[in-house]
Amino acid sequence: MIRRTFTAWRSCQAYCLGIALVTVTGPAFADDLAAREAASRDVAGQLITRLGETLKKEMSTKGPESAINICRVKAPEIAGEISRANGWRVTRVSTRVRNPMLGMPDATERLVLSDFETRAGKGEKYSDMHYSEVVEEGGVHYYRFMKPIPTQPVCLSCHGDSEQIPEVVKNALDREYPLDQARGYRAGDLRGAVSIKQPMAIPLRSMAQGQ
Repeated sequence: MIRRTFTAWRSCQAYCLGIALVTVTGPAFADDLAAREAASRDVAGQLITRLGETLKKEMSTKGPESAINICRVKAPEIAGEISRANGWRVTRVSTRVRNPMLGMPDATERLVLSDFETRAGKGEKYSDMHYSEVVEEGGVHYYRFMKPIPTQPVCLSCHGDSEQIPEVVKNALDREYPLDQARGYRAGDLRGAVSIKQPMAIPLRSMAQGQ
């Protein structure tokens, strides 16, 4: 098991296996990591923006209950579409999931989410944070990237305190998600993160072209 330190996760140059890999491949590898980080930032932004726009549109026309369907159906569809377009695994993860079948973090993701909250507690803004690292899993090297998702006011009608969630929404959540843990958030809390995983063996440009 690779031992990681969070102090090394604040730039694309700080990664667990970086020293050995850069020694082998030189500056070109560092340039590749910078390109992967830039591409990952863009994709994470796409996912968050598209989901937010879809959520606001549905809620404005169909009411807060429609948000449940957006998170259940539309969010995975958008993430899947972006994943296929780039050849990556793009998803959302959280330590407090609504559906235990979706969004459960792996060991790395759980540690990163905890670190994001620790950094926020020291005054750092979620908008300024990200995590990136090259890891070896099962003998394969991957580039991993995570971007925090802070809770927005629009999310509170489904994820807020009991007083903030309309009764019709509470009833639907109780019916459809008996194991729901994704309530009790306040605006600004860490809701989760966009998590991206790219195989290092596939050149970035090839993934973007869908080759």
